Amino acid sequence: MKSDKVLDAKGLACPMPIVRTKKAMNELESGQILEVHATDKGAKNDLAAWSKSGGHDLLEQTDEGDVLKFWIKKG
Repeated sequence: MKSDKVLDAKGLACPMPIVRTKKAMNELESGQILEVHATDKGAKNDLAAWSKSGGHDLLEQTDEGDVLKFWIKKG
């Protein structure tokens, strides 16, 4: 999936992936897509809940070995 920005949050523990995601989202225009790479298993639930509460769309999420990848469209 094409993304406008990639955020590397690998190796960060909660809540840092969310903090970094929020900061990166602020740099995007509405409709742009942020790709997030994380290794914290808690990021699955955290990013899904954060996206929903912030009015963003979690388009896709995949597991590639130890790396979780998320594509979030800015609302």
